[in-house]
Amino acid sequence: MKSLKEKIVSREAHVAVVGLGYVGLPLACAFASKGYKVTGIDLSESKVESLKKGESYIIDVKSETLKSFVDDGRFTPTTDFSALSDVDCISICVPTPLAKTGEPDVSYMINARDYILPHLRKGTLFVLESTTYPGSTKELMIKPLQKAGFELGKDVFVAFSPERVDPGNPKYNTLNTPKVVGGATPECTELAVALYSSIIPMIVPVSSCEAAEMAKLLENTFRSINIGLVNEIAIMCKYLGIDVWEVIKAASSKPFGFMPFYPGPGIGGHCIPIDPLYLSWKLRTLHYKARFIELADDINSAMPDYVVGLIGEALNGHEKSIKGSKILLLGMAYKKDIDDLRESPSLLVYDRLRQKGADLYYHDPFIKSFRYNDEVITGVGNEDIGKYDCVVVLTNHSCFDYEAIAKSAKLIVDTRNAMKDIADRSNIVTL
Repeated sequence: MKSLKEKIVSREAHVAVVGLGYVGLPLACAFASKGYKVTGIDLSESKVESLKKGESYIIDVKSETLKSFVDDGRFTPTTDFSALSDVDCISICVPTPLAKTGEPDVSYMINARDYILPHLRKGTLFVLESTTYPGSTKELMIKPLQKAGFELGKDVFVAFSPERVDPGNPKYNTLNTPKVVGGATPECTELAVALYSSIIPMIVPVSSCEAAEMAKLLENTFRSINIGLVNEIAIMCKYLGIDVWEVIKAASSKPFGFMPFYPGPGIGGHCIPIDPLYLSWKLRTLHYKARFIELADDINSAMPDYVVGLIGEALNGHEKSIKGSKILLLGMAYKKDIDDLRESPSLLVYDRLRQKGADLYYHDPFIKSFRYNDEVITGVGNEDIGKYDCVVVLTNHSCFDYEAIAKSAKLIVDTRNAMKDIADRSNIVTL
């Protein structure tokens, strides 16, 4: 009988991916594209039914590609965890949001683990990809596996390999983004490296699960803090009467020691607003305050209200107030050219303007509708821009005709510098 490593090297290993969202589905397709037999598991029956038809709901996975994997039998989606009884390698890619209290919500990971355990066979490689706090792989995965009778490094091999998905990125995807891998033992690391190196050219092994967990949090904490810094610089520049975008462009000319970040209406997505707070929470349990993280979160979280203040000032200059003004929001997704609303600051801007009595509309070709409280809010077209008292650019989608918008709009509040090439800026207010 072949060893697990031999089965991985020959691509005879049966791989399972638990959680078929923005991380799990691209990963499952990456394994399938390299010849593995892949089982994808998700509790959402609607998602699984779509996948069985070869219909993708993820922007980074083309339906025609997905359908070819399903039709060839390389990828089998299911809601049934008993399908794990004959797999060799399992990757867990479930969400890790924050609870309303600000604490990590690890319930998805715990539920996935508990669904897997009755069907886990000896000799399986078990990899957690969901972003979480340092020590959680040991606490939430390894200890329960050991309690269930699995001997680490013999009956089960556990590793943490953080996802690095950037939805809609045209250059980097699952297959060409370097992969950090940290196992619970050297044998665990060796097997995890073998698995991921069979589909991804560059693997970065680290000494432990904890080191891999911390590396992921460092990546996104770095971004959160620098975005917080540049958001505060934007506010300072407004007070000083300086164009922050000109300042960033000038500073970016330095060929060393500077990396440009850009201000905006806040931060969104599945990582940057959340991951640093996992680390901050963990340090609080050890009686240490992560001051940079918490300060950056304070600044970034306040940006939607700052934007609403700018809108109010801009309308006041036209002898109007937010209440009763007809306002069009351009872009609801958290970043350009994707359909992802998770943690989008646009939702907070919408909420604040709605509370202030604005006659509010939105246009986003990627987001047909969204839920606000108990309402379903549907987008409008971008015709008749001139009928709105104010147009607010919240997401700088590439498909927007900014020149036409600038010509037609009475007033524009541009939070993304999307109008940078417009010559006549008399009706444009920027951060």
